Amino acid sequence: MKHVGRLIRSASLSGYVELVQSLGRDPNAFIRTVGLQARLLENPETLIPGDAVRELLEITARATRTEDFALRLAAHRRLSALGPISVVLREEPTPLAALDTLGRYLKLVNASLIFRLEDAGDMIILREDLLPSPGLPMRQSMELAVGIMFRILRELIDPNWRPLQVCFTHRPPADVSAHRAFFNRSVKFNQDFNGLVCVAADLRKPRTAGDEGATRFAREYLDAALRDRGESMRETCRELILALLSGGGCTAQEVARHLRIDRRTLHRRLDAEGLTFSGLLDQVRSDLAKRHLRDSDLPLGEVAELLGFSGPSSLSHWFRKQFGCTPSQWSRHAVGTATQDPVGTF
Repeated sequence: MKHVGRLIRSASLSGYVELVQSLGRDPNAFIRTVGLQARLLENPETLIPGDAVRELLEITARATRTEDFALRLAAHRRLSALGPISVVLREEPTPLAALDTLGRYLKLVNASLIFRLEDAGDMIILREDLLPSPGLPMRQSMELAVGIMFRILRELIDPNWRPLQVCFTHRPPADVSAHRAFFNRSVKFNQDFNGLVCVAADLRKPRTAGDEGATRFAREYLDAALRDRGESMRETCRELILALLSGGGCTAQEVARHLRIDRRTLHRRLDAEGLTFSGLLDQVRSDLAKRHLRDSDLPLGEVAELLGFSGPSSLSHWFRKQFGCTPSQWSRHAVGTATQDPVGTF
């Protein structure tokens, strides 16, 4: 399959070839299936399509019948896999400051990943999400993202650190023991967010300062890379819509306020890219609705809330206009199609 769209560092697949070989399969066959070439994985800085990575993780997990495939990949990740960003993160005074810095430069590592920190008093909630890709399941990609974050925090805090909670929006695997062993904690599924709930004191624990000169040089390099990076209004709005939807305040006015422009300017910039705000909102909602209905067992009322609707009836009315059927009809069809997926015999 040929993929276009956002590019991410091939380091996101670090260890993939070795893991697949350990499972007795040919990694090159899977890699070719998604339109990639094995040589692209040799240099961790090579940029590859993020959608190809998502599909590769899903078809490999299904074909090898390894539900914890992404966690096995994450198990050997270290902070250094982030490249130059790791230099800056290691020298931040606290893990929380390191997370703030990671958020600033995250687009240079994975342009599709979004994470937000929510201060809840003696707890800090680290929410992670991926910009949706039409038609592509994201279970493995999401577990890889949360698993890597867990590994990063262990390096920044303590090798034996564990969060208060680990949450995923998708339904649980048939056997949750591998997930429990990886996080050293029971994992919650069918939740309203993906991410980690942490003790605030753990993230505010002071760290030893290091080489300020090397850190300053790395920051200058990363800032220059951010300036050189072009970001379309489409992608910027998609990120904000995804972040604001569940709060119920996802309007053109609110998005414009976050961008520090007026609403007319927002509409004008979207129009220059052949887009409308309502069309973009419907697109993001459609992708998220399909993800929740396909991958989770969340009640329709909770799905409606996550998509910014006032209730299940509002969601159902919108859904029928978009897809020509009810959410439950779409869900039954999607689940039936998934059980007939021929990839497992690849």
